Amino acid sequence: MAYLYSYQSQQEEMLQAIGVPSIETLLQQVPEELRLKRELNLPPALPELQLEQHVKRLAGNNRADRVCFLGGGAYDHFVPAVVDEVTGRGEFYTAYTPYQPEASQGSLQAFFEFQTLICELTGMDVSNASLYEGGTAASEAVFMSMRINGRHDKVAISGAVHPEYRHIIETYLRDHGTEVVVLPVRDGKTDLEASAGLVDDKTACVVYQHPNFFGCLEDVTELSELAHKNGSLSVVSFDPISLGLLKRPADYGADIAVAEGQSLGIPLQYGGPYLGILTCRQEFVRKMPGRLITQTTDRDGRTCYALGLQTREQHIRRDKATSNICTNQGLLALRATVYLSLLGPQGIREVAELSLRKAHYAAQQLTSIPGVELMFSSPFFKEFTLKVNGRSVSSVIEQAASAGFDIGPELSRFPLVPSATQEGILVAVTETRSKEEIDALAAALR
Repeated sequence: MAYLYSYQSQQEEMLQAIGVPSIETLLQQVPEELRLKRELNLPPALPELQLEQHVKRLAGNNRADRVCFLGGGAYDHFVPAVVDEVTGRGEFYTAYTPYQPEASQGSLQAFFEFQTLICELTGMDVSNASLYEGGTAASEAVFMSMRINGRHDKVAISGAVHPEYRHIIETYLRDHGTEVVVLPVRDGKTDLEASAGLVDDKTACVVYQHPNFFGCLEDVTELSELAHKNGSLSVVSFDPISLGLLKRPADYGADIAVAEGQSLGIPLQYGGPYLGILTCRQEFVRKMPGRLITQTTDRDGRTCYALGLQTREQHIRRDKATSNICTNQGLLALRATVYLSLLGPQGIREVAELSLRKAHYAAQQLTSIPGVELMFSSPFFKEFTLKVNGRSVSSVIEQAASAGFDIGPELSRFPLVPSATQEGILVAVTETRSKEEIDALAAALR
């Protein structure tokens, strides 16, 4: 009771200090239609044994017989058992994110290895120790570009960039007075000719995605040249698995390369947590957000690891901070490290080749169905966009679902995609899908 009295008196003291009569007054800023207006209807607490039995009964409702052809930024790649085994160890699973000086040498070494592997994968000079996920990594790349060249008036973003990434960037820039110019799309990829007049000497960066949101491959060298011709930075959002076959970002002139790292050993799990990747050229390292783990030696000459760069507002003067990133996705970065170490260059290439071949076989089978065709003729990697004539998109998705196949998402759920593509359906095929599953999907839709 003494604790409760103390809590209530502290609450009253705080309300008095801010000049508010009650907590209810603070909640009035929440829209009326979003307010619960009742206490949570929670069941009584259970003993551990009964709770475990209850959770098992709930888990029994999970469906494990679905076949996933879903795309749109998260993909059903195979996760080797060793990834779970290593990252489930207590010293990794419970370790806190490394931005305190007391971060353990084991954690620091793991993140140093992550940075090294990401640099080898992308060809870029520097990688930070990870960010939240792909969308915020893209927005951090935009702000980084503005810090590098001092341009704050305009940012150019391809209309084929993931619409959720674009939405995040526009949200961050909304109060900065920065114009977001959307580069037009033709046949599923950035229209270079129409975009040429939209990028000028006030543009901080050109942001594009490769493979892009529709699954198509972009003219990446030409996009980098378009940016550099105007003194802008070339920012690409890439698919890590695609680099088993496609050119690395460094090889086509990207200045900053970001990605969603979910495909690197992280299972699909209702939207997260996922992994943001950010890499750049050496000359831009001082403008990079997040943390950089470095290798050094102690006074006895032994190799050790340290937080070499951590330019956030808690560590340096506020006006010198590069971002307010306050953590990273340490456990997810470790999963990517184990995955990349296990597969190596040959393994990543094999995953990419299998995904490519199976996706093209699936496209061939599905477009043999009357009324079904590819929406774009541009080359694609592991994902493609279907157009269905004479039927609603939702009915096709429901027909596949009733047969045990999950396809999509439908493009109409993304308001920012071009209106001409609203009737499309994304289909993604990874190395996990078999010929029998692809044929069965085609048969179900046929």
